Amino acid sequence: MIGPEVMAWLGIAGVVSLHVLGFIHVIHAVMHVRTSQGTIAWVVSLITFPYIAIPLYWLLGRSRFEGYVKARRNDDSRMTKLAAAMYEKLAIREVEIPRDDAFAKTARYLGGMPFTRGNALELLIDGDEIFEAIFSSIRAAKKYVCVNFYIVKNDRIGTKFQHLLMEKAREGVKVWFLFDEIGSSKLPRRYLRDLKEAGVRCESFGTNRMWYSRLQLNFRNHRKIIVIDGEIGFIGGINVGDEYLGRNQKFGKWRDTHLKMRGPAVEALQLVFLQDWYWAADDLLDLTWEKEVEEEDQIAAIIPTGPADELDSWQLMVAEAANSARERLWIASPYFVPDEGVMTALQAAAIRGVDIRVMIPERADHLLVWLSAFTYYEQSIPFGVKIYRYQTGFLHQKVLLIDSRLAAVGSANLDNRSFRLNFEIMAFSSDRKFIREVTEMLEADFADCKEERVEDFTGKSFPFRVAARLARLLAPIQ
Repeated sequence: MIGPEVMAWLGIAGVVSLHVLGFIHVIHAVMHVRTSQGTIAWVVSLITFPYIAIPLYWLLGRSRFEGYVKARRNDDSRMTKLAAAMYEKLAIREVEIPRDDAFAKTARYLGGMPFTRGNALELLIDGDEIFEAIFSSIRAAKKYVCVNFYIVKNDRIGTKFQHLLMEKAREGVKVWFLFDEIGSSKLPRRYLRDLKEAGVRCESFGTNRMWYSRLQLNFRNHRKIIVIDGEIGFIGGINVGDEYLGRNQKFGKWRDTHLKMRGPAVEALQLVFLQDWYWAADDLLDLTWEKEVEEEDQIAAIIPTGPADELDSWQLMVAEAANSARERLWIASPYFVPDEGVMTALQAAAIRGVDIRVMIPERADHLLVWLSAFTYYEQSIPFGVKIYRYQTGFLHQKVLLIDSRLAAVGSANLDNRSFRLNFEIMAFSSDRKFIREVTEMLEADFADCKEERVEDFTGKSFPFRVAARLARLLAPIQ
């Protein structure tokens, strides 16, 4: 029998050991956490409550997806060699960026993909139009279909999507289906089993390659990519679920934007999918790369970002968009939780007279980020940053408009998760026709918005303001 004194000493030794382990993790946090706010939060937590903070740190504390970095950047890997060959091919169609276009240069450097000619871009608005275009293109597939979604649900549209992929696989078309295991965590096993039995290759992104990657739950593949025969590509904000068609009574109409592409931009998009699949499955797909230049000849670039980048690429691009804007910067995003660098850039741009508009939803799908957005009113509106709340249903599109120079559509939001933790993808274009279409689309959306005032936050009840402030403290992990 162990006596009470021994038990007491063992308890003390356990507590001391936990605190020592906490200090060891503090050193790791100081050396590796990217932001000062995040570092301070983790240091305080690890010292004060190590028994809670240490497991959370392993799950949420890291901001680099090290396994993906090694797989993607290993000089001896087959993936790296193929990527290098593709970059050389895309460079043949590369458009020279004007010297004074600082943002385009920044995007080119951070994304690693060139702006190319020979593209055809089609703006798709809301779920019915988006799914109709996607489904009809998949039905016409002859060789293969590459699919990557963050969320796939087993509902009406999800079942229809599943059956279409199974049908194409049975026809002899190769189908590769990649999904995020966190975003699609509720997807039943039978859904995947039926796909596999029909011949669809299914892989989840995030925990397949190395044992320690199973602890990297904070990293998500938030991209929405479809590539068909290497000729047609889709990216944007839509996932696969009935709510994206406005069938959820809580949200009502679902406002989203997607993009259909042809041309060399599709090859760049295909390369991003290939890299993600290579990480998830350790399998280098045999895809088609030789494509003809489209007659429409629109300029476009595919810009992927994520926690495998050396820098916080999307955060830097949004800040540079504000720094380089001269007339306007319009941003549509379901979440408005900017970090200090982005907030300062938005303030400075508004002060010098740039028309800064941020469009966010009136309704909430994620309570914490919805609450957090209110706390930025006092830092934004008095300095000229205009915040608009979309009133007609739920706003989920991710769109950026810089002056009359560049427009972008994709998956990246205006929050810490997109800045540092999610794998995202955006398509940028300097084509005048495309910019005009995006401008007209956003003008119609602003007409369905209510411009916010500071009092829309300061006039709220005290409990609401406290809840919003507390939510903002969790911004690094929302």
